[in-house]
Amino acid sequence: MEISAWSLLGLFLIGLSVLAWPLGKWLAALCDGRLPRWMHVVERPLYKMAGVAPDQSMHWHNYALALLAFNALGALAVYGLQRLQHLLPLNPQGMGAVSGDSSFNTAISFVTNTNWQGYAGESTMSYLTQMLGLSVQNFLSAATGIAVAFALARGFAARRTDGQGYVGNFWTDVTRITAWVLVPASFVIALVLIGQGVIQNFDAYKEVATLEQTVYEVPKLDDSGQPVAGADGKPVMEGKTSKIQTLAMGPVASQEAIKMLGTNGGGFFNANSAHPYENPTALTSFVQMLAIFLIPTALCFAFGRVVGDQRQGVAILAAMTVMFVVAVVALVAAEQAGNPQWSALGVDQSVSTLQSGGNMEGKEVRFGITASAIFAAVTTAASCGAVNAMHDSFTPLGGMVPLVLMQLGEVVFGGVGTGLYGMLVFAILAVFMAGLMIGRTPEYLGKKIEVREMKLTSVAILVTPILVLMGTAIAVSAGAGKVGVANPGAHGFSEVLYALTSAANNNGSAFAGLSANTPFYNVLLGLAMWFGRFGVIVPVLAIAGSLAAKKRLPVTAGTMPTHGPLFVVLLVGTVLLVGLLNYVPALALGPMVEHLMLWAK
Repeated sequence: MEISAWSLLGLFLIGLSVLAWPLGKWLAALCDGRLPRWMHVVERPLYKMAGVAPDQSMHWHNYALALLAFNALGALAVYGLQRLQHLLPLNPQGMGAVSGDSSFNTAISFVTNTNWQGYAGESTMSYLTQMLGLSVQNFLSAATGIAVAFALARGFAARRTDGQGYVGNFWTDVTRITAWVLVPASFVIALVLIGQGVIQNFDAYKEVATLEQTVYEVPKLDDSGQPVAGADGKPVMEGKTSKIQTLAMGPVASQEAIKMLGTNGGGFFNANSAHPYENPTALTSFVQMLAIFLIPTALCFAFGRVVGDQRQGVAILAAMTVMFVVAVVALVAAEQAGNPQWSALGVDQSVSTLQSGGNMEGKEVRFGITASAIFAAVTTAASCGAVNAMHDSFTPLGGMVPLVLMQLGEVVFGGVGTGLYGMLVFAILAVFMAGLMIGRTPEYLGKKIEVREMKLTSVAILVTPILVLMGTAIAVSAGAGKVGVANPGAHGFSEVLYALTSAANNNGSAFAGLSANTPFYNVLLGLAMWFGRFGVIVPVLAIAGSLAAKKRLPVTAGTMPTHGPLFVVLLVGTVLLVGLLNYVPALALGPMVEHLMLWAK
């Protein structure tokens, strides 16, 4: 990588650490219920109206049922808004009702924190649907993920000996996370974005003449459409301009802020964060990257505080950082290498003062290769899915990096909450394997890892690979699936594999060469998103309940330390070994073959 790329990456990681440390302290306080008195006063009427006892902890069964019911109702609400938007206000462009299959897909997408979009937002969704449906779920789906992470952290920290698996109160967790973290932080980020040029209005769309407009003379017509004659009997001419463009408006900055902070990713516009109204400058791009990783990083610090050993959170964060840096280096190098077929035609792809060099196809010139590559790694390492470049235009190896980051389970920082609890699931597996190698009953943070925990861990890890690989097999075998493939061959397979990987891992980005807004793909991807989300959450909550019911054992001379470099290496190895090996055959059929074909010509 160039020095400029290392500098940007270093600045990003330093800024992230500075911002995440105090936020992690606050998240730990929320998890433990240590709030200022005035916050309790503000919350009390809300709990009273809802009939919730905020201090009453739930058994993990009840916690999971409350979570599932809450999200199911959210999906129904978003579905209904889309189907009825033509009858509702704040629809200046007169958008019609969204089709049933697209509404089904989008409702599940935003409730599961995926934000997969098979539609163009500016031509499909009214302002009311964007705000009341999509933006609201951006907050609530993010709060749900953080709540699950809180529950698992409490499971590790619990010292109960009565055999009860209480993990906290779901309604209290969601309320506090939304009110005291997501809303205020999103408000600040939205103000920063507005200051940089991101729009925020309720105006009707604008008809404007572009800078490339052409002025030409045409006969002036009267009301009946006949040419108007002048005094000399000749037609009167008037100037006309071409290149009239419709510019979409809307309350963009408010949705943009929570889309990044909550690792949601759904764009107000079809071009997502490549659109100048969503991401106008290099500074906004940098702020958005920080926002994506902010809460996942802070949760690592919070976890260490909750379990009483900050080194544990730092070890988890170190494993994430190592894998992220490697991914960025690989992605920047692949895109900077350029396209050998252009080189064969004599095209200069070298870096110079006049050009960024490398593969600039599908990238915004205001971001270049480095900022585009880092953004791509950030958004797919986290379960965000926002894009400021076209991933489908990346080189084969460059496109494989975000694909692999998702296939690892999005535990390299990951989504808000999902990254931490996903990495802790791998940590449980890592200490179990280490225990087998040294002949001891495995322990993690003073809790014995036994048969029940390992069964649940296996389910949590295997859910998404099963959904991805089975879904891909169905899509490339069924006629309705093959119809949507515009690029037959290895790249078409990569596009389908990427779509199912993105859906099942709740990312939402796409290679975009696949025509996925069809009943077949809307239903298939919708099911993958739903079970990819809750098929992992339920086993994780079961693990939290099981751990909460266990007595916390004291550290002895035989306890394997889980806070040092050796454990970091073990954890990274477990993630790569278990998370990636499931997908190697599929990757060999897609991006690996593409790479060999590209460089063989």
